[in-house]
Amino acid sequence: MFFDKLNEYIVIVGCTGRELAELSGISAPTISRYRSGERTPKPGSEDLRRLCRGICAADSAHRLSYAEVYDALGSLAAESDGSAAMQPRLNLLFSVLSINAAEMSKALKYDSSYISRIRSGQRRPARPEQFARDAAEYIARCYDSDSGKKIVAELIGAAAVPTSRAAYAAAIRDWLTDGAPHDGHAESVSGFLQKLNDFDLGEYIRAIRFDDLKVPTLPFQLPTSKSYYGVEEMKAGELDFLKATALSRSKQEVFMCSDMQMDDMAKDAEFSKKYMFGLAAMLKKGLHLNVVHNLNRPFNELMLGLECWIPLYMTGQISPYYLRGVHNRIFCHFLNVSGAAALSGESISGCHAHGKYYLTKNRDELAYYKKRATDILKKAHPLMEIYREENSGTLNAFLLADAHSAGVRRNILPAPPLYTMTDGLLSKMLKSRSVSETDSEKIRSFAQSQKNLMEEILKTNTVTDLIPQSAEEDFAAFSPTLFAPGIEAELAYTYAEYTAHLQATRDFAARQPNYFAEPFTENAFRNIRIVIHEGEWVMISKNKSPAIHFIIRHPTLRDAMERIEFPY
Repeated sequence: MFFDKLNEYIVIVGCTGRELAELSGISAPTISRYRSGERTPKPGSEDLRRLCRGICAADSAHRLSYAEVYDALGSLAAESDGSAAMQPRLNLLFSVLSINAAEMSKALKYDSSYISRIRSGQRRPARPEQFARDAAEYIARCYDSDSGKKIVAELIGAAAVPTSRAAYAAAIRDWLTDGAPHDGHAESVSGFLQKLNDFDLGEYIRAIRFDDLKVPTLPFQLPTSKSYYGVEEMKAGELDFLKATALSRSKQEVFMCSDMQMDDMAKDAEFSKKYMFGLAAMLKKGLHLNVVHNLNRPFNELMLGLECWIPLYMTGQISPYYLRGVHNRIFCHFLNVSGAAALSGESISGCHAHGKYYLTKNRDELAYYKKRATDILKKAHPLMEIYREENSGTLNAFLLADAHSAGVRRNILPAPPLYTMTDGLLSKMLKSRSVSETDSEKIRSFAQSQKNLMEEILKTNTVTDLIPQSAEEDFAAFSPTLFAPGIEAELAYTYAEYTAHLQATRDFAARQPNYFAEPFTENAFRNIRIVIHEGEWVMISKNKSPAIHFIIRHPTLRDAMERIEFPY
């Protein structure tokens, strides 16, 4: 295997992984992945050439020639490339499709522990092509519905849904071995992150006059129960539910779940305006919303939908969820439940106009629908965990606990991190800007907690920070600020301060063998930080007050964000 030969060369030349990283110009975490077999450089790639040059540079006795090393590693890279890509892609299929490993093992006549070790990266298939073919045929057989094909096609980046079983299986097989994952996802993720970067909650609240919104107190006359038929009446039913909930005395949480077609509703601008007003009224009232999103749709549509929910997420009053697996696409369902009313409905897929929807305030019926909502939430998984300033303690507890778990960390930052800043530089910045003692203490306390957290992570894991840098003449346009959540004022760096912080970061990396700082000249997102624990979660944090943090675990979203690279 490629990684076996690489490790052999490292022993021959007598260097460490970190030394090879410095000589080759490849980051130490990437070298570590090459050595473990987690990753393999593409045949003929610049990374492969840099790796070979680094090995030769480390060979002080000149026992190896560049041509010899390149030929040996290049041929093994070509052999290993497909199987190296297989493990994370196989895991992605298992996660998104909720594949039962025991059932798959039985159907393919593989030992279940064999598949488990392949999924964990403990071993590679003895015959990668055969294993990929078997796995692909199983998936094509089990996920042969139109909806299943659409999900798989989107997942593997296929331009169109394969028409035949053989073509369907072949597409999955090719993707498992050497296909490019998530084609076109980067643009959708970019749009989402840019929207989050640019979004200003204060400006949004002022634009929609949220602070001036008055929740009506007049009684809303609605019968105990009412039926609605077709799309237009369904819209009326949704608005009736929102009114009944906003005007009630109940402070109970609201549940919302739907896999209905939304095309007709999205095209109705007047309805959308009234619907958003109803949601705003419920939030203004202080109600918490549990929303189960339908993620069985093309990736770009999913990201566009999330963009629309950003303003509501920023309130901190919404908990978004999703349901795993491929759902039945014959029947479509709808369920909204609050302390005041329940709206339930169903239709046949593709026959939205013939659906029926039922609104009730009856106590016994309401109890029944509340129980259904509770049962759905038990099966749902958090799409995002959203933390604001008021629950920062819970977030800190989570991050501290996570610091002890294994895994590679990678962060995309708008400025150097606080945990690399010297106490002297921090004090100087705070003093020169006349920051109040209260805010200064908050910042110092936060900086110390960041240092403690990073110290714990670096005991057993690697962290790579991608940090922007710019020439002095471009610095004014770049205008980075100190990351200090919970502080209203923005503390902008001077060029001298920023340069000093970059140097402190380089000094920190020199002292910490598991820490790596990689500069890039392209401007990152100025108002958000992206913290990645590979294979586990991605956290996006807004710098600008009010501070808010989104932790994403959904495998498709997480994987797409993990693939963000700079230059961007």
